[in-house]
Amino acid sequence: MDPYAIIVKPHVTEKTMNLIDQNNELTFVVLRTSEKSDIKRACEELYDVKVEKVNTHINSKGIKLAYIKLSSEDKAEDIAVKMGVF
Repeated sequence: MDPYAIIVKPHVTEKTMNLIDQNNELTFVVLRTSEKSDIKRACEELYDVKVEKVNTHINSKGIKLAYIKLSSEDKAEDIAVKMGVF
């Protein structure tokens, strides 16, 4: 599946900004039918990083969020700057 179809957009809130700094985690809105392995592969392809762990959550609005923890070699802050989050 196309990585651009899986990862829809970055999810930016105060909580997710704190996760970038404290936990080296990025948060994305993802395709509702995507699986954790698909999300991991898409993130590694798009941003050229090593993903340690993926957690997903479907919020009350029916939007699926993916919390992507990066390995210690990669910095979530650098990726966020490239995406234009900061």
